[in-house]
Amino acid sequence: MNTAALIDRLESFAEILPILVRDVKEADARWKPKDRQWSILEIVNHLVDIEVEDMRLRLGLVLQDPGQDWPGINPQQWAIERKYNERDLAESVAAFVSERRISIDFLRSLSDPSWDNAYDHPVLGSMRTGDILSAWAAHDILHTRQICKRLFQLVQRDAQPYRTEYAGTWI
Repeated sequence: MNTAALIDRLESFAEILPILVRDVKEADARWKPKDRQWSILEIVNHLVDIEVEDMRLRLGLVLQDPGQDWPGINPQQWAIERKYNERDLAESVAAFVSERRISIDFLRSLSDPSWDNAYDHPVLGSMRTGDILSAWAAHDILHTRQICKRLFQLVQRDAQPYRTEYAGTWI
């Protein structure tokens, strides 16, 4: 595993996310194409909570004590209970950047971590710390794609009655 590359990707995402949503108006940040799909604002707040209550915490737990139970998470419920879509976009992005800085400092402070320490996940089976770090970097990219899709859908919404097919198709 190229640990340095993964940590660098995590670090660069803290620069990419603010740029990606910089010009999104508050109403557009809250817009959802369908009820069950997240808005840009909900995605950003999900990233904040996953940073703190999932990836960084769980990676640390598996490094320290692989047999320790993980605290439960429920991202879908959090979006509702924590009122993600009622928050301020700029404040949410700033919270993510701040938490990601803490995560990067944590990851870079690790001295010879055991990336093979494993937690027995009830659904996914053996989860090594290296798996968690890899999933963390991949998680950013999946949500980058999700935000880009919302931005694309906003263009489609705003272009009505005109079409966007000439741009290409969404992948």
